[in-house]
Amino acid sequence: MLRIYDTRARQVEEIAPARAMRMYSCGPTVYRHAHVGNLRSQLLSDLIRRVLERQRVRMVVCQNITDVGHLADDSEAGEDKVLMRARAEGRSPRDLARYYEDAFKRDTAALNMRPPEHMPRASETIDLMIELIAKLIERGHAYALPDGAVYFDATSFPTYGEISGNRLNSLRPDATDPHKRFHADWALWKPSDGELSWEAPWGRGFPGWHIECSAMSLHFLGERIDLHTAGIDLRFPHHEDERAQSNAAAGHEVVRHWVHGEHLLFDGRKMAKSTGNVVLLSDVTEAGLDPLAVRLAFLEHRYRQQLNLTWDTLHAADRTVRRWRTRVAEWSESPSAPMAADYVRRAESAFDDDLDTPAALRALRELERDESVAPGAKLESFLHLDQVLGLDLAVEIGRSRQPALPPGAAELLAERARAREAGDWAASDRLRESLVSMGVRVSDTPSGQVWD
Repeated sequence: MLRIYDTRARQVEEIAPARAMRMYSCGPTVYRHAHVGNLRSQLLSDLIRRVLERQRVRMVVCQNITDVGHLADDSEAGEDKVLMRARAEGRSPRDLARYYEDAFKRDTAALNMRPPEHMPRASETIDLMIELIAKLIERGHAYALPDGAVYFDATSFPTYGEISGNRLNSLRPDATDPHKRFHADWALWKPSDGELSWEAPWGRGFPGWHIECSAMSLHFLGERIDLHTAGIDLRFPHHEDERAQSNAAAGHEVVRHWVHGEHLLFDGRKMAKSTGNVVLLSDVTEAGLDPLAVRLAFLEHRYRQQLNLTWDTLHAADRTVRRWRTRVAEWSESPSAPMAADYVRRAESAFDDDLDTPAALRALRELERDESVAPGAKLESFLHLDQVLGLDLAVEIGRSRQPALPPGAAELLAERARAREAGDWAASDRLRESLVSMGVRVSDTPSGQVWD
């Protein structure tokens, strides 16, 4: 089974075998385009999912969309990021959030990240947050102030700090609400009558950022969550606060394993608008590179290693992706043969060993050069391992020899691809029958449909 580094336990732990697992992945705050550093964090949950599904585990994944409550400087005195950006762009907050949410979904799809089963928006689950806040007040873990603010009582949760190592007494007081009982208490509800505000028992306002993930994860995944993933920057205070809220409401440890990915640098510097080195996926494609070159560049480094991405590494990854697709198409012309067991075993063991993707890629490169392995065996091995790598290595198979399609077949193929993406297998089968009746035989590969 998969072994992975648990941030809270501070060691690599085995993920206990199960027929089904639940995973929560912190999603984007949709006030701007996600840059490639943000997208690296999202790859972590996709890799975990692919490795576990290869082991016949049914995964249920929830990823939130934060479209309210994330303040600009991550303090209680900041302004909502969505409101700030909406004002700057002259849009409504809703229109702005939907625009960047759609852009995020296009980017993750271009990187072959499988969509989550649940993708709730914070603005559409306010009732869940109000209900959770009320429960925390009732159980003595939160308190309301006369102005309508509600705070979590940090001293009511003795194990605070187990994820990050921070301790309550060592946290510096801030200069926000002087009516807080303890300087490290944090806001669950903030009073406001602005554009993004809702009625609550304590008064009109909006939720704190941290309570959103607790409410959505508990509602969509339940009180026993196997894995929680995100970038290392969310370890504190977001995940410390989220853990305290969820555990206080449930009365037990909710998340079994906390998993964090490291930062990404570009040309040796942290990605930031102020430094002018923010790189979007659209920048990569406009440079003529395949978006999956970004995915391969990420895979060249372990998720727990800080990665310094450069244009040179992206160009090198692009050449590798294109070369492997060409080789796979060439190998497909040879007779099929059993997979190269030793190489596949090495790569799969690397996947299971704390997602050691660099070791898995080394095995593939050695297999590519090994002239003693039959082309058909290389083909089967590469396609098998691409179920985890997600590089669309089969995309060139048969492309040069595919005949022209009869009228109407292209539309049916596109409709069938959409049905498969949505999991509508009945429609997929029905469309396959229609294509067969037109003389088009369809085969499904890890990267999509191939026809002849």
